[in-house]
Amino acid sequence: MEELEDQFKYLVGGYYGVYLMDEYSLKEYVLKDIENYIREFIKANPITDFNYLEEANIINETLSNKEKLQDALLVLNRMNGPMDLVFLIKNKLKKNKGDLK
Repeated sequence: MEELEDQFKYLVGGYYGVYLMDEYSLKEYVLKDIENYIREFIKANPITDFNYLEEANIINETLSNKEKLQDALLVLNRMNGPMDLVFLIKNKLKKNKGDLK
């Protein structure tokens, strides 16, 4: 059960990581794809006594931007997401090593 919760957390963290990428012009399309991916994950792996929306809000509020961007790389890799976005995220992580909170 805990493994499913961890997977959900990194999927949501990845969603918010992509959300941070304002410099990516197709961000909205990727966010929609990730949202659908999360919905399918929830449908395939229901977790009893787990408030998905509340947990998503907690993840958004507690994860650092660096963690969100790192999760985004994991999610995009899992979904075979756009490589240009992956490169933008990697570059952002590299350029802002100590500045991302």
